[in-house]
Amino acid sequence: MYSALYNHINKFIDLSSDEQEILASLLKSFSFKKKAYLHEVGDICRANYFVIKGCLRLYFVDIKGAEQTTQFAIENWWISDLTNFIFQKPSDFYIQAAEQTEVIAIEYRHYDEMLAKIPKLEKYFRSIYQKLHQASQIRIKYLYSQTAEERYTNFNKLFPEFVQRVPQYMLASYLGFTPEFLSKIRAKK
Repeated sequence: MYSALYNHINKFIDLSSDEQEILASLLKSFSFKKKAYLHEVGDICRANYFVIKGCLRLYFVDIKGAEQTTQFAIENWWISDLTNFIFQKPSDFYIQAAEQTEVIAIEYRHYDEMLAKIPKLEKYFRSIYQKLHQASQIRIKYLYSQTAEERYTNFNKLFPEFVQRVPQYMLASYLGFTPEFLSKIRAKK
């Protein structure tokens, strides 16, 4: 049932079958329809989500009322409002399904128990969070050092699956421009 997650974890650490059973007892599976919210502004983020199938996005609404996507997650990626998840404070972010999506969730109430029962998962999550931090830093650098067209071109080369799967307005907000500008860039190609 959780084989995709176990396979992902085993790329970083080795989980025994006993550890997999312990982990399975702490996990839940959910399905979300396209445009469904897993988490809304003002909520306390109660889970960290591993995407089995589909696509999720993390976003906020800026002072002008525009949606600003800060993260996507497709198959084998984790997503959460991580700061809110860790500190259990009301969130400024939404987590929404960009497609019909199936996830495995580790709820906050089980997170410490999971790490206590399977200490080597600390290394796994540290590796995941380091990769997330690195991706965030590179994204911020690109937002300030590349033109909009360069950002789109580079993103399309690195993550062509997103360009094909994600609605244009979500992709544009992630890359830091309007959907109309994205249409112009695509028309040039």
